[in-house]
Amino acid sequence: MKPLRIGDIEARLPIIQGGMGVAISMSGLASAVANAGGIGVISAAAIGMTEPDYMRNYRAANKRALQREIRKARSLTDGLIGVNIMMALTDHEALIQVAVEEKVDLVIMGAGLPLRIPGMLAEAGLTDFHTKLAVKVSSGKAAKLIFQYWANKYNRIPDAVVVEGPLAGGHLGFKADEVVGDVVPLRQLIEDTVAEVKVFEEKFGKEVPVIAAGGVYTGKDMYEIMQSGAKGVKFGTRFVTTHECDAALAFKETYLACKEEDITIIKSPVGLPGRVIRNEFVGEILKGNTKPFKCVWNCLSSCDYKKAPYCIALALYNASQGRMHEGFAFSGSNGYRATKISYVQEVVDEIVGEFNAEVSKRGVSTKELVVEAVA
Repeated sequence: MKPLRIGDIEARLPIIQGGMGVAISMSGLASAVANAGGIGVISAAAIGMTEPDYMRNYRAANKRALQREIRKARSLTDGLIGVNIMMALTDHEALIQVAVEEKVDLVIMGAGLPLRIPGMLAEAGLTDFHTKLAVKVSSGKAAKLIFQYWANKYNRIPDAVVVEGPLAGGHLGFKADEVVGDVVPLRQLIEDTVAEVKVFEEKFGKEVPVIAAGGVYTGKDMYEIMQSGAKGVKFGTRFVTTHECDAALAFKETYLACKEEDITIIKSPVGLPGRVIRNEFVGEILKGNTKPFKCVWNCLSSCDYKKAPYCIALALYNASQGRMHEGFAFSGSNGYRATKISYVQEVVDEIVGEFNAEVSKRGVSTKELVVEAVA
């Protein structure tokens, strides 16, 4: 298992913790993963809901909360910290600017095409900065589109690519019928993206790691997907049932009580399918029942709040606070495999141990593939 290099930053382990919102992966989880040798990621989605004035000053609250969580994470670790920002957020540009100004190590941009981000940062006077920019895509075709646009318009390319497959938790960049049944293998998506990115790597003389995400749960899974060309793996669901995860205990216990058949797909007000754990709230919305709400601002550009049956930001925030009857938990397809609440270091050690066991099983002798778990 080689370290993960993204430009001039290096994670000792090629493990990235997925950014999970609302208020699931904040400074607590992110700093713990960073301390364990990976890259810890704060989710910026509706992060201002943790501020008392969110309903009145939502934009300011989002910026303030993100800055606070980044600084808190920095106080807890010397490791690598990233921020996950959805392009569907109406204030995504302001949040990206905060992350860059706070000198986070990595910004991961998904849920939309981040085509004009380099230009936006330049207009803000941010041209020579520490932060690495990663784009999240669901296909090699999408990666090519973004890379081509950045190359032609800004004479630069992204620093990394996260390929999120159809078995991931949360909002999915696929059609509803593409996330159930015989889905496209993550392996194929990785291989396609690696091939597309290679052209730009050669043109710009720069290595751009492709990172796999979605349905990867064990060290064995990690080993297998990295044989397809991925240089790192993003784990989301695996880190939910940890003591350091910032969500309430009731939220984590939802995973422990979950059975495989409880993981289902819903149509989100965002306009995308979402993989969730079925509960009473989910049952109601699947029946078509509405949850009336008042939208104080249109936080998601793709959400038609006048027609939305419920506020997804509020539902996710309620769940993060343990009010599961007023919300639900997103989950990857393997969420039902959680059996206990562990410490982040224990989870990382287990993943590394499983990876190393797979290396030994297959007779790989290259010493640099094997890393020692940290006690």
